[in-house]
Amino acid sequence: MFKYTIFFLTFIFFLSSVVAQDANSILKKMDNTMFSAKDKQGIMKMILTNKDGKEKLREGILMQKGTGKRLFRYTFPESQAGITSLSLPGNIMWLYMPAFGKPKKISLLAKSQKFTGTDFSYEDMNTYSYFDKYIPTLIETKDNVFVLELKPRSEKSRYLRIILNVDNTNYFPVLMEYYDRGNNKIKVAKYKYVKIGKYWNAEEVTMTDLKKQHSTTIILSDVKFDQGLSDEEFSVENLNQNKK
Repeated sequence: MFKYTIFFLTFIFFLSSVVAQDANSILKKMDNTMFSAKDKQGIMKMILTNKDGKEKLREGILMQKGTGKRLFRYTFPESQAGITSLSLPGNIMWLYMPAFGKPKKISLLAKSQKFTGTDFSYEDMNTYSYFDKYIPTLIETKDNVFVLELKPRSEKSRYLRIILNVDNTNYFPVLMEYYDRGNNKIKVAKYKYVKIGKYWNAEEVTMTDLKKQHSTTIILSDVKFDQGLSDEEFSVENLNQNKK
């Protein structure tokens, strides 16, 4: 009887390890899909839609290098033009607003707040691999997707967990459901990916705030990969392009 018990416990441990390894592998493959290019740049359009269907349009540029550096700079409308966010390795974020005249470092607490009034938080807009940010568990496989539960590695995240659907052929995200610390589903993000050359690119992402019935859609166009973007493009000193 004792031998059977040991065998059973060993089998359960082995099975749990395999499932965990599968979840880790899936998330790492998704990271590889999302961050496979050395760098990318493109035109960003944001459409903010309220519960009555009224829309506001914003435009800007996006630049990204590896998994640790990303820059957004608004170019339209005039009230937003020049506002720039910069993500750097080490979970560091900076925000430049022309009205303030100098960059401001975003605190851990502020990262839970909305990114310039959109339905994305600063935490959502930060860039580094999902595997570095979350501990994954494979829940099930269905309808051509892997369903993972992601739990933040940082206790300072505003999220308790995220339910992630990953395309099981090309390993890009299809759907993310965000739960707050009270385990309430608060936001949903839907992704549309398109292949450009040898890379998969998030052509469109829509984040919906379920309580406010408000959504923000980001559309990327004119995307170019492996342009050899320099590190200077992602420097704090470069945030204010109008400086003398």
